[in-house]
Amino acid sequence: MATSTTGSTLLQPLSNAVRLPIDQVNFVVCQLFALLAAVWFRTYLHSSKASPFIRHVVATLLGLYLALFCFGWYALHFVIQSGISYYIMIIIGVENMHNPMMIITQKITSLAYEIHDGMFRKDEELTPSQRCLAVRRMPSLLEYLSYNCNFMGILAGPLCSYKDYITFIEGRSYQPAQSEANGKEEIKYEQTDPSPNTAVAQKLVVCGLSLLFHMTVSKTLPVEYNIDDHFRATASLPTRIIYLYLSLMAARPKYYFAWTLADAINNAAGFGFRGYDKNGVSHWDLISNLRILHIEFSTSFKMFLDNWNIQTALWLKRVCYERASFSPTIQTFILSAIWHGVYPGYYLTFLTGVLMTLAARSVRKNMRHYFTDSPATKLCYDIMTWMTTQVAISYTVVPFVLLSVKQSIKFYSSWYFCLHIICILVFLIFTTKRTKKGNKEQEGIRSSWSKKQEEESIRGHNNYSTTNNFSQKREITCRNTTTKQ
Repeated sequence: MATSTTGSTLLQPLSNAVRLPIDQVNFVVCQLFALLAAVWFRTYLHSSKASPFIRHVVATLLGLYLALFCFGWYALHFVIQSGISYYIMIIIGVENMHNPMMIITQKITSLAYEIHDGMFRKDEELTPSQRCLAVRRMPSLLEYLSYNCNFMGILAGPLCSYKDYITFIEGRSYQPAQSEANGKEEIKYEQTDPSPNTAVAQKLVVCGLSLLFHMTVSKTLPVEYNIDDHFRATASLPTRIIYLYLSLMAARPKYYFAWTLADAINNAAGFGFRGYDKNGVSHWDLISNLRILHIEFSTSFKMFLDNWNIQTALWLKRVCYERASFSPTIQTFILSAIWHGVYPGYYLTFLTGVLMTLAARSVRKNMRHYFTDSPATKLCYDIMTWMTTQVAISYTVVPFVLLSVKQSIKFYSSWYFCLHIICILVFLIFTTKRTKKGNKEQEGIRSSWSKKQEEESIRGHNNYSTTNNFSQKREITCRNTTTKQ
């Protein structure tokens, strides 16, 4: 299966044998190589055996080699991008770098803001998470390249904070510090290096199942069939809804495979340890990118987004949502679309996502409390919201898969833009209802106050002498009290 690529064609025979594009084969093989390299890195270049300098150099060189194998001369983009960014940080000045770096990469923008928070903002201006991640000194060029181009994350991530990465490289392995209210870190106690073997094995099993599902089921349920003319003309509405859900569910395992394998690679190298729970069980999900069960059984749009591409969601929250001066939800979705690329389908997906998020938030705020009185009612509510969420997510992300405007509009037109219209109506209805309720409450307060004033005025007019006598007596009492004191 010949496919043009700027990367190595050494594995072309394997590509032909498994009938997958050469670029996908290169990616998978390089990630498997990175997994073995991670085990070697942790075993022979452990922080107790090698200096941070050696670990940085090896991680960077291996990362650049994998990029070169997969992308050929395109790998220069990694070096040039990182080099220009570092030049701006050093020459122009770190106090100016957080704005020009906004649209470059997750790691560069994250580090830019972390340095800006740590060196040019007061602690009281920062949120607890910003204080925790703030970088207090300028990284060296080697540290910077190692953070951006290490072999564990250069192909598929996941994103991690600079402080977490440096802590890993320098071998400071202890239970993660817990931030107190004043932002200071309190290290509870030292921990010995936990073994990642169980976590890595579990994640490799998930990778194998995801890959098997993708190679078999996913190919029988193409998303493109949703806009097939014959299917649209002959299939009933329930059939179209079910196929929409199944086709988009079948499209997810390739992401499960790539992200879980990337997570396993980092864990195999000893990176990703979050700490121990109260029972002494180690957790290796510090930089995990997804929670599959939470995704497949999510009962709200927010729950799905919070568990899908977790590190990107955290990045968007840290660099945009928490710092936006107005409309943070809209700004965050727009930034997410820009970061993903230039395909029009991305923008259609994220703009639709804004409507879905606002509508879902309104429904949850205004309706959920009616269904939490009993376990049976709550169960029915959860089932209904699960079904609604899965259909809404599938409807929203179809353009993300189709990419082109023509095909995306064709899909939405075949559904008469029904969910777009429903979301707008739901949002307007609850907004209007909230406005009317607020107006009625204000009118009630004003009416009650006016009536009270009127009654007091009449009472005061009819009982002036009594009220006057009472006031005089109270004045005398106060004066007497004051005199005694």
